[in-house]
Amino acid sequence: MNTKHCAVDGWIDAIPAPGPHNTATFDLTVRPANADTLPDDAPDTVVSCTSTAADVVRELLHGRQPGDLLRVTGTLLQPPTPGEPGRLTVDALEVLDTALIPVLREMVLDRYGDYVVIFDADTDTVPVFTAQGQWVGLAANPDTIANLIDIHERVHGGDA
Repeated sequence: MNTKHCAVDGWIDAIPAPGPHNTATFDLTVRPANADTLPDDAPDTVVSCTSTAADVVRELLHGRQPGDLLRVTGTLLQPPTPGEPGRLTVDALEVLDTALIPVLREMVLDRYGDYVVIFDADTDTVPVFTAQGQWVGLAANPDTIANLIDIHERVHGGDA
C-alpha cells in the first residue's frame, strides 16, 4: 500500500463523529484544483479522514460543522480498491473558512412564560400549549400568539 504525507483543502461533508479510542472521523469533500475548467456535473472527491491527535479531535468534535473549509495535513493511504475513497490520517488541522450559521428549517419549540409554542418553517400557523401540555389553540401567525395567550388566561383565570 502506498502512503504519502500531504496537505488537503476541503469542506467537512457531515458532522464529525467520535470514533473508538479517542479518535474522530469525518469526510472531507475536495474540489479539483482545476475545477473552473471542469463541467458543472464533474464529481468532487471524498476523502475519509481519521485523527488521533487530541487537539484535532477536540476541534473536530466541538468546534467544526458541515461546510467548514479546512486544510488538513497528514498521511494519505491509497484505497486498496479503485473507486473507494482515500483514507487520510490527520495530524494537523487549519480552519480556512467557517460555514454560515445553519438556518433552522424544521420545528422549533419556544417558551412564552408558562406557554410553549411550536414554530414550523413550512407554515405560518403556530400551535400553542401550556407548559403542562394542555392545548391552548392555533395562532394564525407568530404575531397573534400573545392575543391567544391573553384570551386563554382571561378564560382560565391566568393559571396555565
